Amino acid sequence: MIIALAGGVGGAKLANGLAAIMPPDKLLIVVNTGDDFEHLGLAISPDLDTVMYTLAGRANPELGWGLAGETWNFMAALELVGGETWFRLGDRDLATHLERTNRLGHGEALSDVTAHLCRRFGVAHHVAPMSDDPVRTLVHTRDGVLAFQDYFVRRRCEPMVTSIEFSGAATAKPTKAFTEALDSPELEAIVICPSNPLLSIGPILALPGVRARLASLPIPRIAVSPIIQGKAIRGPAAKMMRELGKEPSAVTVAEMYGDVVNAMVIEESDHAQMRNLTNLGLAGLPAHTVMKNPADQHQLAGTVLQFAQTLRVALDTV
Repeated sequence: MIIALAGGVGGAKLANGLAAIMPPDKLLIVVNTGDDFEHLGLAISPDLDTVMYTLAGRANPELGWGLAGETWNFMAALELVGGETWFRLGDRDLATHLERTNRLGHGEALSDVTAHLCRRFGVAHHVAPMSDDPVRTLVHTRDGVLAFQDYFVRRRCEPMVTSIEFSGAATAKPTKAFTEALDSPELEAIVICPSNPLLSIGPILALPGVRARLASLPIPRIAVSPIIQGKAIRGPAAKMMRELGKEPSAVTVAEMYGDVVNAMVIEESDHAQMRNLTNLGLAGLPAHTVMKNPADQHQLAGTVLQFAQTLRVALDTV
């Protein structure tokens, strides 16, 4: 069994590649919920939905988030009556948020609601939120403290970041599925998808005991770098790293993860960073990591799994 940690579009793409070549009972996809928030009275889980829609083959290929073939009549009507339109909810996507809000309001855990929604969308693999308890990412900036979606969507990542806080993480518990998978004797590898290490993976690692538990596992723990040639394919990861005094690079990502990982997959064009990874005590593998289509997703997933197999053999001989 393999646990994949994911968030955002890049994480969803690799999770989809893994799901394409792994049986449903052998893969657990643990998804960031630090981006979750309430908007217009609705419970919104952006990363969970991005992963779910991608695995269902329903993601909007142009945007990377939301549903394909979306219409925007609700947003047009909301604008007409003077409502908040800075966070766009498509007509079809709206049904997901309404159903989630209704079920959470009746006392269901986010894990159970996610499982229900995944079944309805035909997703066979297990997608689990990192926690059923609320964790909210707060971005401290020179313009003040901003809720994540205010920073990311309303302010378009423009304010300069000074620090990041995961409110509620200190008392939140990892979900049962996450905890049981970490303790399973069948667990063979951890894969950290090419998600923003600060915003998507950071909240997962901030849960009590998770970072230490991952670091203690005597198995391959592989991170796929979301930084290529000093840039992020999409999103503010590189910008935020620079503002926090960190050079955007695969090596910096490895340093941020620390003992959580023992191996890194980097883009082929970053091959020169292999020596620095070795100096950190990490196994490194240059590969084609840019995922423009499902074939790229499957290829990278296969590369990661083969790398994990090679590392398992090496670890078994130590």
